Amino acid sequence: MASLREFMLKKGFRRVKLRYTETDHFEVKAFINGVEGRFILDTGASSSCVDFSRIKHFKLFARESEVKATGAGAINMLTKVSENNELRLGEWQEPDADIVVFDLSHVNEALLNHKATEVDGIIGADILKLGKAVIDYKQKALYLK
Repeated sequence: MASLREFMLKKGFRRVKLRYTETDHFEVKAFINGVEGRFILDTGASSSCVDFSRIKHFKLFARESEVKATGAGAINMLTKVSENNELRLGEWQEPDADIVVFDLSHVNEALLNHKATEVDGIIGADILKLGKAVIDYKQKALYLK
């Protein structure tokens, strides 16, 4: 019987290593426009996002957005959107990713309160759906196609 890893790789998926954090989240290393960052993998977040303070770091061109963000105890937060970004997770990449930009200080404050490390952003359901994601919780791996 083939392992899940062997099965997924045979089906053309790319394997991305995940790290389990002190706050019971999976963290993933991602590259936006060639720049490395630390991201929480969040299946409940509808959009992938980056903190306002990281716009220049990731070479984002963000424009104002009418959309208000809600999540992790915060509501009606102002957002910007950055379109046509290259996003890479391991060997999987999306050359045309949209990234929502908003204040993630509430997320990072919660992480710091649990003695965890701050993150640059969140990889959400938009990217997970696009990559037909399968999460292997036991082996701490994400598979994307």
